[in-house]
Amino acid sequence: MDRSRAGGGVPVRRNLVIPERELEVRTSRSGGPGGQNVNKLSTRVELRFDLAGSEVLSAAQKRRVRERLAQRVSRAGILRVVSQKHRTRARNETEARERLATLLRQALHVPRRRVATRPTASSRERRRREKERRARLKRQRRRPSDVDT
Repeated sequence: MDRSRAGGGVPVRRNLVIPERELEVRTSRSGGPGGQNVNKLSTRVELRFDLAGSEVLSAAQKRRVRERLAQRVSRAGILRVVSQKHRTRARNETEARERLATLLRQALHVPRRRVATRPTASSRERRRREKERRARLKRQRRRPSDVDT
């Protein structure tokens, strides 16, 4: 793990860094702001991560990412992130890397299992009192019956 940190890469978690060798950066001309710059420079950045061939993710992690990011992962197992919001290639690449880290962080998050608990005696009592109050209120709204007269 520490070897990949020394060579750069994308930090996802404290103990998980996607090494630079598993990332492919492609640039192309961007739409959007930039004036004449748009026509001359390749500022759009496409960051590709080969999920299927990754050495840092376990099989279970790969499966989880593939399931959670199914719309973003190609059939070949490539996760693609594109950024063209900024005018410079460097800022777009930084944003693409941050977005990749965020996507992987969210996809790898395993929610805690909920532990079923019993309602307390006081909460059961409160619920019962509230049910009685609502029943009384609804009874008062009824039309008076002919039995009383």
